[in-house]
Amino acid sequence: MNVQQLEQELPPILLYAVPILVLALLIEWLIIRFHPEKAYDADDFRASLGIGIGSLIINAFMKSFILALGIFFYELVPWRMPSTWYTWVLTLVIIDFCNYLAHFTAHKQRVWWATHVTHHSSEHLNLSTAFRNSWTQHLKLVFFIPAWLTGADPVIAFSCYQLDLLHQFWIHTEVITKMPRWFEFIFVTPSHHRVHHGSNDAYLDKNFGSMFIIWDRLFGTFQEETETPKYGLTKPVDSQNVVYLNFHEWRDIWHDLRKTRSLKGAMKVLFGPPV
Repeated sequence: MNVQQLEQELPPILLYAVPILVLALLIEWLIIRFHPEKAYDADDFRASLGIGIGSLIINAFMKSFILALGIFFYELVPWRMPSTWYTWVLTLVIIDFCNYLAHFTAHKQRVWWATHVTHHSSEHLNLSTAFRNSWTQHLKLVFFIPAWLTGADPVIAFSCYQLDLLHQFWIHTEVITKMPRWFEFIFVTPSHHRVHHGSNDAYLDKNFGSMFIIWDRLFGTFQEETETPKYGLTKPVDSQNVVYLNFHEWRDIWHDLRKTRSLKGAMKVLFGPPV
């Protein structure tokens, strides 16, 4: 399989979903437009939209490279998984677990936090917040190598990745309060993700799941929503400049690296906890 063949066979699930995403955004805006605390903030929305557009442009330039990378690791292994329904299910679970690991690590090590901090920069939570995908997030592709080594067809692997990403859109809202109990136990819901975006002491570094909340329950990172979340960073970023929001942590890392005089110090700056 080559990149051109994969591009032809891969369904553009996210593209198909665009009308639904826009409609959901409009419905949410209509519901909360007169709410004094939840209504869209114009500057915040423009920043989220600007970051999202920049991310889409970067994704377009990176697409062929990412597909080629997936094919490279797929071709490395001699085994192949059959193209059946259970391969789709298993691949989706594996990709979601890779996403959990990437997300968890992004909150624990500073160099990875720099690829994610942009997403937490808003002091609001609505569907537009989902657009705040860092322009350097593709560095986290290394966490998905295990999924590409399973032998699952790249069409299945990249389709499952799109589904996992799509699930993360609707959980960025305050309009939906709670889902049915069984759903809340298995899947990541808006309630779970509000906790993740909260800067409350009880909510810090909790609920890293993308589609399945099971990982958080298994590994002790789960937190129920018990108090009103305070959104944003523990050290707020007083800016709506999309370039600054994407690169301020990289700038700070560079400044700290210039001050260090040892390899150990440099490793601490890069892989120590966010400051």
